[in-house]
Amino acid sequence: MKIFNILKIIGEYSIFTSKTLKTLNFINKRKYIFINQLKKIGYDSILLIVVTSAFTGLVSALQASYQTKGYIPTNLISVMIAKSSMIELSPVLTALVLAGKVGATISAEIGSMKVSEQIDALKSMAIDPYEYLYMPKLLASIVMLPTLTLISMFISIISAFIFSKQVFHITAYTFFMNIKVFFEPMDLWVGLIKALCFGFIITSIANYSGSISKNGAEGVGISTTNTVVYSSIGILMTDFLIAHLIFGGLV
Repeated sequence: MKIFNILKIIGEYSIFTSKTLKTLNFINKRKYIFINQLKKIGYDSILLIVVTSAFTGLVSALQASYQTKGYIPTNLISVMIAKSSMIELSPVLTALVLAGKVGATISAEIGSMKVSEQIDALKSMAIDPYEYLYMPKLLASIVMLPTLTLISMFISIISAFIFSKQVFHITAYTFFMNIKVFFEPMDLWVGLIKALCFGFIITSIANYSGSISKNGAEGVGISTTNTVVYSSIGILMTDFLIAHLIFGGLV
């Protein structure tokens, strides 16, 4: 019975998401809502991403120096930090943070509208909720997650450099020149592809979870919790799948 319920939820989620994607051609009609969502998802999250990324960079520099002591020269620590940040840390940590902030907010907003019958009111006025509510949020998230991930990459590398300069006395030339020498465009593209997929996962789950809320405030709370939990699981699973598809044949 549990397996049947899981398959049912997956099927309903897939149908819901496909209906949302079919309304993408109405984006010009809802451009003001889309721009507002860009601000809510992107601009309003910048400070949180900057703080998170700064400490991620500091921890990365500290851990890299400890774990590679005696194996890798100190002046090559920047290469390890930059690659791990671009490929893994920045996209995944940014997505996990936004799953808690953006995903929970969207789910709570839509869930509140659902239990208060505001979504039914939209339908009665011949306004498609997929076009009006769900699609702008989904598209804005797909656009802003890679953007915030780029900011995260930059901040984490800069903070790692500041730590390395103060503790290990690595010059800016050495730090950034080594990154340049060993940089591969695929490192950056993999991180951005992951971020794009994570943005889709977070908002599509938030939209769906909020849209099936019931039983008042308690139901909204359950939907919000489910959004964060399932988004986090989806992010980690997708992270592995993308990494395996791209790097699996290179191992």
